[in-house]
Amino acid sequence: MASLFSHWSKKTVAGAIGNTLEWYDFAVYGFFAPIIATQFFPKTDPKVALIATFGVFAAGFLMRPFGGLVIGHVADKLGRRAALTLSVAMMAIPTTLVAFLPIYEMIGLAAPLLLTFLRLVQGLSVGGEYTGSVTYLVENGPQDQRGISGSFGLVGSNLGILLGAAMGAIVTALVPDEALASWGWRIPFLCGVLLGLAGVYFRSHVEDIEVEFNDPHEPQEPEFPIVEAVRDHWRGMLRVMGINVLNGIGFYIAFVYLTTYIVTYDGVNENRALDINTGVIAVLCLVIPFFAALSDRIGRRPVMMTGALGVAVFAYPLFLALGSGTLWGILLGQLGFAVLMACFTGPLPTTMTEQFPRHVRVTAYSVAFNIPMAIVGGTTPMVATWLISETGDRMAPAFYVVAAALVALATLVFTPETKDKVMD
Repeated sequence: MASLFSHWSKKTVAGAIGNTLEWYDFAVYGFFAPIIATQFFPKTDPKVALIATFGVFAAGFLMRPFGGLVIGHVADKLGRRAALTLSVAMMAIPTTLVAFLPIYEMIGLAAPLLLTFLRLVQGLSVGGEYTGSVTYLVENGPQDQRGISGSFGLVGSNLGILLGAAMGAIVTALVPDEALASWGWRIPFLCGVLLGLAGVYFRSHVEDIEVEFNDPHEPQEPEFPIVEAVRDHWRGMLRVMGINVLNGIGFYIAFVYLTTYIVTYDGVNENRALDINTGVIAVLCLVIPFFAALSDRIGRRPVMMTGALGVAVFAYPLFLALGSGTLWGILLGQLGFAVLMACFTGPLPTTMTEQFPRHVRVTAYSVAFNIPMAIVGGTTPMVATWLISETGDRMAPAFYVVAAALVALATLVFTPETKDKVMD
Protein backbone atom coordinates (compact mmCIF):
# COMPACT_ATOMS: atom_id res chain seq x y z
CA MET A 1 0.00 0.00 0.00
CA ALA A 2 2.80 2.42 0.90
CA SER A 3 4.53 1.82 -2.42
CA LEU A 4 1.32 2.66 -4.26
CA PHE A 5 1.01 6.03 -2.56
CA SER A 6 4.69 6.92 -2.89
CA HIS A 7 5.23 5.78 -6.47
CA TRP A 8 1.89 6.65 -7.99
CA SER A 9 0.67 9.55 -5.86
CA LYS A 10 1.04 12.25 -8.53
CA LYS A 11 -0.59 10.14 -11.21
CA THR A 12 -3.35 9.17 -8.78
CA VAL A 13 -4.16 12.82 -8.10
CA ALA A 14 -4.11 13.67 -11.80
CA GLY A 15 -6.41 10.77 -12.65
CA ALA A 16 -8.87 11.20 -9.80
CA ILE A 17 -9.24 14.97 -9.58
CA GLY A 18 -11.41 15.25 -12.67
CA ASN A 19 -13.98 12.91 -11.13
CA THR A 20 -14.04 15.09 -8.04
CA LEU A 21 -14.83 18.14 -10.14
CA GLU A 22 -17.40 16.40 -12.30
CA TRP A 23 -19.42 14.94 -9.46
CA TYR A 24 -19.33 18.02 -7.28
CA ASP A 25 -21.74 19.64 -9.72
CA PHE A 26 -24.03 16.64 -10.04
CA ALA A 27 -24.14 16.30 -6.26
CA VAL A 28 -25.04 19.94 -5.74
CA TYR A 29 -27.86 19.62 -8.26
CA GLY A 30 -29.23 16.51 -6.58
CA PHE A 31 -29.00 17.95 -3.10
CA PHE A 32 -30.73 21.21 -4.04
CA ALA A 33 -33.36 19.52 -6.23
CA PRO A 34 -36.33 20.54 -4.00
CA ILE A 35 -35.31 24.20 -4.22
CA ILE A 36 -34.47 24.05 -7.92
CA ALA A 37 -37.94 22.57 -8.51
CA THR A 38 -39.56 25.72 -7.08
CA GLN A 39 -37.31 28.03 -9.08
CA PHE A 40 -37.46 26.53 -12.57
CA PHE A 41 -40.92 24.95 -12.74
CA PRO A 42 -44.50 26.09 -11.99
CA LYS A 43 -45.39 25.86 -8.30
CA THR A 44 -48.89 24.49 -8.81
CA ASP A 45 -47.91 20.92 -7.87
CA PRO A 46 -44.68 20.45 -5.85
CA LYS A 47 -44.50 16.69 -6.58
CA VAL A 48 -44.78 17.23 -10.33
CA ALA A 49 -42.15 19.96 -10.14
CA LEU A 50 -39.79 17.66 -8.23
CA ILE A 51 -40.28 14.86 -10.76
CA ALA A 52 -39.59 17.36 -13.58
CA THR A 53 -36.43 18.52 -11.80
CA PHE A 54 -35.15 14.96 -11.57
CA GLY A 55 -36.18 14.58 -15.21
CA VAL A 56 -33.73 17.34 -16.13
CA PHE A 57 -31.14 15.52 -14.01
CA ALA A 58 -31.86 12.37 -16.03
CA ALA A 59 -31.61 14.25 -19.34
CA GLY A 60 -27.94 14.94 -18.67
CA PHE A 61 -27.37 11.23 -18.22
CA LEU A 62 -28.99 10.45 -21.55
CA MET A 63 -26.06 12.25 -23.19
CA ARG A 64 -23.49 10.10 -21.41
CA PRO A 65 -23.26 7.32 -24.04
CA PHE A 66 -22.59 9.95 -26.72
CA GLY A 67 -20.02 11.62 -24.49
CA GLY A 68 -18.40 8.26 -23.85
CA LEU A 69 -18.23 7.63 -27.59
CA VAL A 70 -16.69 11.02 -28.41
CA ILE A 71 -14.28 11.31 -25.50
CA GLY A 72 -13.45 7.60 -25.65
CA HIS A 73 -12.50 8.03 -29.32
CA VAL A 74 -10.23 10.94 -28.41
CA ALA A 75 -8.62 8.90 -25.61
CA ASP A 76 -7.94 5.84 -27.79
CA LYS A 77 -6.76 7.83 -30.82
CA LEU A 78 -5.09 10.96 -29.40
CA GLY A 79 -4.18 9.91 -25.88
CA ARG A 80 -5.61 9.89 -22.39
CA ARG A 81 -4.47 13.37 -21.45
CA ALA A 82 -6.24 15.11 -24.33
CA ALA A 83 -9.50 13.36 -23.48
CA LEU A 84 -9.37 14.07 -19.76
CA THR A 85 -8.50 17.73 -20.19
CA LEU A 86 -11.36 18.13 -22.67
CA SER A 87 -13.89 16.54 -20.32
CA VAL A 88 -12.96 18.80 -17.39
CA ALA A 89 -13.27 21.93 -19.53
CA MET A 90 -16.69 20.83 -20.79
CA MET A 91 -17.94 20.62 -17.22
CA ALA A 92 -16.58 23.87 -15.81
CA ILE A 93 -18.37 26.25 -18.19
CA PRO A 94 -21.95 24.90 -17.83
CA THR A 95 -21.55 24.64 -14.05
CA THR A 96 -20.72 28.33 -13.87
CA LEU A 97 -23.59 29.29 -16.15
CA VAL A 98 -26.14 27.46 -13.99
CA ALA A 99 -25.35 29.95 -11.21
CA PHE A 100 -26.57 32.80 -13.43
CA LEU A 101 -29.68 31.25 -15.00
CA PRO A 102 -32.92 33.28 -14.71
CA ILE A 103 -35.79 31.43 -13.04
CA TYR A 104 -39.28 30.48 -14.27
CA GLU A 105 -40.94 33.63 -12.89
CA MET A 106 -38.55 35.73 -15.01
CA ILE A 107 -38.55 34.03 -18.41
CA GLY A 108 -41.15 31.27 -18.16
CA LEU A 109 -40.59 28.06 -20.13
CA ALA A 110 -37.17 29.23 -21.32
CA ALA A 111 -35.80 28.72 -17.78
CA PRO A 112 -36.19 24.91 -17.63
CA LEU A 113 -35.13 24.66 -21.29
CA LEU A 114 -31.86 26.48 -20.60
CA LEU A 115 -31.28 24.37 -17.50
CA THR A 116 -31.84 21.21 -19.54
CA PHE A 117 -29.40 22.34 -22.23
CA LEU A 118 -26.62 22.91 -19.70
CA ARG A 119 -27.26 19.50 -18.13
CA LEU A 120 -26.94 17.93 -21.58
CA VAL A 121 -23.51 19.49 -22.09
CA GLN A 122 -22.42 18.31 -18.66
CA GLY A 123 -23.69 14.83 -19.47
CA LEU A 124 -21.39 14.72 -22.49
CA SER A 125 -18.47 15.54 -20.23
CA VAL A 126 -19.25 12.95 -17.59
CA GLY A 127 -19.63 10.32 -20.30
CA GLY A 128 -15.88 10.20 -20.80
CA GLU A 129 -14.35 11.61 -17.64
CA TYR A 130 -14.91 8.76 -15.22
CA THR A 131 -14.06 5.89 -17.55
CA GLY A 132 -11.09 7.72 -19.08
CA SER A 133 -9.57 8.56 -15.71
CA VAL A 134 -10.14 5.07 -14.31
CA THR A 135 -8.48 3.56 -17.37
CA TYR A 136 -5.48 5.85 -16.90
CA LEU A 137 -5.19 4.89 -13.22
CA VAL A 138 -5.42 1.15 -13.88
CA GLU A 139 -2.98 1.25 -16.80
CA ASN A 140 -0.43 3.05 -14.63
CA GLY A 141 -0.97 1.01 -11.47
CA PRO A 142 1.30 -1.83 -10.28
CA GLN A 143 0.27 -5.24 -11.61
CA ASP A 144 -0.68 -6.59 -8.19
CA GLN A 145 -2.45 -3.39 -7.06
CA ARG A 146 -4.66 -2.58 -10.03
CA GLY A 147 -7.81 -2.99 -7.96
CA ILE A 148 -6.94 -0.26 -5.51
CA SER A 149 -5.39 1.88 -8.26
CA GLY A 150 -8.67 1.96 -10.19
CA SER A 151 -10.68 2.53 -7.03
CA PHE A 152 -9.14 5.97 -6.60
CA GLY A 153 -11.19 7.14 -9.57
CA LEU A 154 -14.30 6.09 -7.66
CA VAL A 155 -12.98 7.70 -4.47
CA GLY A 156 -12.45 10.90 -6.46
CA SER A 157 -16.08 10.80 -7.57
CA ASN A 158 -17.27 10.34 -4.02
CA LEU A 159 -15.01 13.11 -2.80
CA GLY A 160 -16.76 15.35 -5.31
CA ILE A 161 -20.11 14.33 -3.88
CA LEU A 162 -18.72 14.82 -0.39
CA LEU A 163 -17.51 18.28 -1.31
CA GLY A 164 -20.88 19.11 -2.85
CA ALA A 165 -22.67 17.90 0.27
CA ALA A 166 -20.32 19.86 2.52
CA MET A 167 -20.84 23.00 0.45
CA GLY A 168 -24.59 22.46 0.59
CA ALA A 169 -24.47 22.01 4.36
CA ILE A 170 -22.42 25.18 4.81
CA VAL A 171 -24.68 27.25 2.59
CA THR A 172 -27.90 25.98 4.18
CA ALA A 173 -26.45 26.63 7.64
CA LEU A 174 -25.31 30.20 6.91
CA VAL A 175 -28.02 31.44 4.54
CA PRO A 176 -31.58 32.02 5.87
CA ASP A 177 -34.26 29.80 4.33
CA GLU A 178 -35.91 32.57 2.31
CA ALA A 179 -32.58 33.75 0.91
CA LEU A 180 -31.52 30.15 0.23
CA ALA A 181 -34.59 29.61 -1.96
CA SER A 182 -34.10 32.96 -3.69
CA TRP A 183 -30.35 33.11 -4.43
CA GLY A 184 -28.37 31.06 -1.90
CA TRP A 185 -28.64 27.83 -3.91
CA ARG A 186 -26.57 29.51 -6.66
CA ILE A 187 -23.45 29.81 -4.50
CA PRO A 188 -22.28 26.18 -4.80
CA PHE A 189 -22.63 26.29 -8.59
CA LEU A 190 -20.63 29.50 -8.74
CA CYS A 191 -17.84 27.89 -6.70
CA GLY A 192 -17.65 25.14 -9.31
CA VAL A 193 -15.64 27.35 -11.65
CA LEU A 194 -12.77 27.37 -9.15
CA LEU A 195 -12.78 23.60 -9.11
CA GLY A 196 -12.74 23.48 -12.89
CA LEU A 197 -9.71 25.75 -13.08
CA ALA A 198 -7.96 23.65 -10.45
CA GLY A 199 -8.59 20.50 -12.46
CA VAL A 200 -7.10 21.92 -15.64
CA TYR A 201 -4.09 23.18 -13.70
CA PHE A 202 -3.31 19.88 -11.98
CA ARG A 203 -3.59 17.86 -15.16
CA SER A 204 -1.32 20.27 -16.97
CA HIS A 205 1.44 20.36 -14.33
CA VAL A 206 1.79 16.83 -12.96
CA GLU A 207 5.27 15.47 -13.60
CA ASP A 208 5.60 12.84 -16.36
CA ILE A 209 1.87 12.83 -17.13
CA GLU A 210 2.65 13.67 -20.77
CA VAL A 211 4.68 10.50 -21.25
CA GLU A 212 1.94 8.24 -19.96
CA PHE A 213 -0.84 9.82 -21.97
CA ASN A 214 1.13 9.64 -25.21
CA ASP A 215 2.31 6.03 -25.12
CA PRO A 216 2.32 4.67 -28.70
CA HIS A 217 -0.60 2.46 -29.67
CA GLU A 218 -0.36 -0.96 -31.24
CA PRO A 219 0.17 -1.16 -35.03
CA GLN A 220 -3.33 -2.57 -35.50
CA GLU A 221 -4.98 0.53 -34.02
CA PRO A 222 -8.43 0.81 -35.65
CA GLU A 223 -9.57 3.95 -37.41
CA PHE A 224 -12.83 3.87 -35.47
CA PRO A 225 -12.38 2.11 -32.10
CA ILE A 226 -16.13 1.79 -31.57
CA VAL A 227 -16.45 -0.44 -34.66
CA GLU A 228 -13.90 -2.95 -33.40
CA ALA A 229 -15.26 -2.70 -29.85
CA VAL A 230 -18.78 -3.69 -30.90
CA ARG A 231 -17.61 -6.29 -33.43
CA ASP A 232 -15.00 -8.11 -31.36
CA HIS A 233 -15.70 -7.22 -27.72
CA TRP A 234 -19.48 -7.14 -27.50
CA ARG A 235 -19.56 -9.80 -24.79
CA GLY A 236 -17.38 -7.68 -22.54
CA MET A 237 -19.53 -4.65 -23.26
CA LEU A 238 -22.69 -6.59 -22.33
CA ARG A 239 -21.08 -7.66 -19.07
CA VAL A 240 -20.22 -4.05 -18.25
CA MET A 241 -23.82 -3.01 -18.97
CA GLY A 242 -25.38 -5.72 -16.82
CA ILE A 243 -23.12 -5.21 -13.82
CA ASN A 244 -23.55 -1.45 -13.87
CA VAL A 245 -27.33 -1.65 -13.57
CA LEU A 246 -26.77 -1.98 -9.82
CA ASN A 247 -24.05 0.64 -9.86
CA GLY A 248 -26.46 3.15 -11.38
CA ILE A 249 -29.59 2.40 -9.39
CA GLY A 250 -27.93 1.58 -6.06
CA PHE A 251 -25.57 4.52 -6.11
CA TYR A 252 -28.12 7.17 -7.02
CA ILE A 253 -30.66 5.83 -4.57
CA ALA A 254 -28.17 5.78 -1.71
CA PHE A 255 -26.20 8.97 -2.28
CA VAL A 256 -28.39 11.35 -4.28
CA TYR A 257 -32.05 10.43 -3.85
CA LEU A 258 -32.06 9.54 -0.14
CA THR A 259 -31.26 13.13 0.81
CA THR A 260 -34.47 14.24 -0.89
CA TYR A 261 -36.28 11.17 0.49
CA ILE A 262 -35.67 11.91 4.17
CA VAL A 263 -36.47 15.60 3.66
CA THR A 264 -39.72 14.87 1.83
CA TYR A 265 -41.03 11.84 3.71
CA ASP A 266 -39.30 11.91 7.13
CA GLY A 267 -39.62 15.64 7.68
CA VAL A 268 -35.87 16.05 8.27
CA ASN A 269 -34.71 19.59 7.52
CA GLU A 270 -32.32 20.04 4.61
CA ASN A 271 -29.39 21.02 6.81
CA ARG A 272 -29.62 17.84 8.88
CA ALA A 273 -30.15 15.69 5.77
CA LEU A 274 -27.01 17.10 4.15
CA ASP A 275 -25.02 16.59 7.36
CA ILE A 276 -26.03 12.91 7.43
CA ASN A 277 -25.23 12.41 3.77
CA THR A 278 -21.85 14.10 4.16
CA GLY A 279 -20.86 11.79 6.99
CA VAL A 280 -22.02 8.66 5.16
CA ILE A 281 -20.10 9.54 1.99
CA ALA A 282 -16.98 10.18 4.09
CA VAL A 283 -17.30 6.61 5.38
CA LEU A 284 -17.78 5.40 1.80
CA CYS A 285 -14.50 7.04 0.71
CA LEU A 286 -12.68 5.16 3.47
CA VAL A 287 -14.11 1.70 2.83
CA ILE A 288 -13.98 1.65 -0.99
CA PRO A 289 -10.15 1.25 -1.09
CA PHE A 290 -10.41 -1.54 1.50
CA PHE A 291 -12.69 -3.66 -0.67
CA ALA A 292 -10.66 -2.80 -3.78
CA ALA A 293 -7.46 -3.94 -2.04
CA LEU A 294 -9.25 -7.10 -0.94
CA SER A 295 -10.04 -7.82 -4.58
CA ASP A 296 -6.30 -7.63 -5.35
CA ARG A 297 -5.83 -10.52 -2.90
CA ILE A 298 -8.83 -12.82 -3.35
CA GLY A 299 -10.25 -11.75 -6.73
CA ARG A 300 -12.73 -9.26 -8.13
CA ARG A 301 -15.78 -11.54 -8.45
CA PRO A 302 -16.02 -12.81 -4.85
CA VAL A 303 -15.96 -9.28 -3.45
CA MET A 304 -18.43 -7.86 -5.94
CA MET A 305 -20.84 -10.78 -5.65
CA THR A 306 -20.84 -10.43 -1.86
CA GLY A 307 -21.77 -6.75 -2.17
CA ALA A 308 -24.51 -7.37 -4.73
CA LEU A 309 -26.00 -10.20 -2.67
CA GLY A 310 -25.95 -8.00 0.41
CA VAL A 311 -27.85 -5.27 -1.42
CA ALA A 312 -30.46 -7.77 -2.63
CA VAL A 313 -31.01 -9.16 0.87
CA PHE A 314 -30.87 -5.98 2.93
CA ALA A 315 -32.36 -3.26 0.68
CA TYR A 316 -35.86 -3.60 2.13
CA PRO A 317 -34.75 -3.71 5.81
CA LEU A 318 -32.55 -0.67 5.22
CA PHE A 319 -35.49 1.25 3.77
CA LEU A 320 -37.53 0.28 6.81
CA ALA A 321 -34.81 1.81 8.98
CA LEU A 322 -34.79 4.94 6.82
CA GLY A 323 -38.55 5.25 7.20
CA SER A 324 -38.45 4.95 10.97
CA GLY A 325 -38.26 8.72 11.33
CA THR A 326 -35.51 8.41 13.97
CA LEU A 327 -32.00 9.77 13.58
CA TRP A 328 -30.41 6.40 14.37
CA GLY A 329 -32.66 4.62 11.91
CA ILE A 330 -31.77 7.04 9.14
CA LEU A 331 -28.06 6.73 9.93
CA LEU A 332 -28.26 2.93 9.98
CA GLY A 333 -30.10 2.88 6.65
CA GLN A 334 -27.66 5.12 4.83
CA LEU A 335 -24.55 3.55 6.38
CA GLY A 336 -25.81 0.09 5.49
CA PHE A 337 -26.23 1.09 1.85
CA ALA A 338 -22.79 2.75 1.88
CA VAL A 339 -20.93 -0.34 3.09
CA LEU A 340 -22.75 -2.74 0.77
CA MET A 341 -22.30 -0.50 -2.26
CA ALA A 342 -18.61 -0.01 -1.37
CA CYS A 343 -18.16 -3.79 -1.34
CA PHE A 344 -19.76 -4.02 -4.78
CA THR A 345 -18.19 -0.96 -6.40
CA GLY A 346 -14.69 -1.06 -4.86
CA PRO A 347 -13.32 -3.54 -7.42
CA LEU A 348 -15.76 -2.44 -10.15
CA PRO A 349 -13.69 0.23 -12.00
CA THR A 350 -10.72 -2.09 -12.42
CA THR A 351 -12.88 -5.06 -13.35
CA MET A 352 -14.50 -3.07 -16.14
CA THR A 353 -11.17 -1.76 -17.42
CA GLU A 354 -9.68 -5.26 -17.51
CA GLN A 355 -12.37 -6.45 -19.92
CA PHE A 356 -10.82 -4.78 -23.00
CA PRO A 357 -7.49 -4.39 -24.90
CA ARG A 358 -5.74 -1.03 -24.79
CA HIS A 359 -6.46 0.24 -28.31
CA VAL A 360 -10.26 0.16 -27.79
CA ARG A 361 -10.33 0.18 -23.99
CA VAL A 362 -11.68 3.65 -23.23
CA THR A 363 -14.21 3.60 -26.06
CA ALA A 364 -15.61 0.16 -25.21
CA TYR A 365 -15.66 0.82 -21.47
CA SER A 366 -17.16 4.31 -21.82
CA VAL A 367 -20.00 3.37 -24.15
CA ALA A 368 -20.91 0.18 -22.28
CA PHE A 369 -20.71 1.85 -18.88
CA ASN A 370 -22.77 4.88 -19.84
CA ILE A 371 -25.69 3.08 -21.47
CA PRO A 372 -27.05 1.64 -18.19
CA MET A 373 -26.04 4.78 -16.32
CA ALA A 374 -28.14 6.81 -18.77
CA ILE A 375 -31.13 4.47 -18.80
CA VAL A 376 -31.39 3.48 -15.13
CA GLY A 377 -28.80 5.59 -13.30
CA GLY A 378 -29.79 9.13 -14.10
CA THR A 379 -33.47 8.26 -14.06
CA THR A 380 -33.34 6.64 -10.62
CA PRO A 381 -34.36 9.66 -8.51
CA MET A 382 -37.24 10.36 -10.89
CA VAL A 383 -38.37 6.72 -10.98
CA ALA A 384 -38.15 6.41 -7.19
CA THR A 385 -40.26 9.53 -6.74
CA TRP A 386 -42.77 8.26 -9.32
CA LEU A 387 -42.99 4.80 -7.72
CA ILE A 388 -43.92 6.26 -4.35
CA SER A 389 -46.37 8.68 -5.94
CA GLU A 390 -48.13 5.93 -7.91
CA THR A 391 -48.17 3.18 -5.27
CA GLY A 392 -48.41 5.27 -2.13
CA ASP A 393 -45.77 2.95 -0.65
CA ARG A 394 -42.63 4.60 0.70
CA MET A 395 -40.85 1.24 0.48
CA ALA A 396 -41.36 0.95 -3.30
CA PRO A 397 -37.82 2.11 -4.22
CA ALA A 398 -36.40 -0.82 -2.21
CA PHE A 399 -37.84 -3.32 -4.70
CA TYR A 400 -36.26 -1.35 -7.55
CA VAL A 401 -32.86 -1.69 -5.85
CA VAL A 402 -33.38 -5.43 -5.24
CA ALA A 403 -34.14 -5.98 -8.94
CA ALA A 404 -30.95 -4.16 -9.91
CA ALA A 405 -28.88 -6.29 -7.52
CA LEU A 406 -30.28 -9.49 -9.02
CA VAL A 407 -29.37 -8.33 -12.54
CA ALA A 408 -25.81 -7.61 -11.40
CA LEU A 409 -25.52 -10.98 -9.67
CA ALA A 410 -26.71 -12.83 -12.76
CA THR A 411 -24.18 -10.97 -14.91
CA LEU A 412 -21.30 -11.63 -12.51
CA VAL A 413 -21.93 -15.37 -12.83
CA PHE A 414 -20.84 -15.08 -16.48
CA THR A 415 -18.00 -12.60 -15.87
CA PRO A 416 -14.47 -14.10 -15.88
CA GLU A 417 -12.06 -13.35 -13.05
CA THR A 418 -9.51 -10.75 -14.19
CA LYS A 419 -7.29 -10.26 -11.11
CA ASP A 420 -4.30 -12.08 -12.68
CA LYS A 421 -4.90 -10.93 -16.24
CA VAL A 422 -1.82 -9.43 -17.93
CA MET A 423 -2.88 -6.08 -19.42
CA ASP A 424 -1.35 -4.75 -22.62
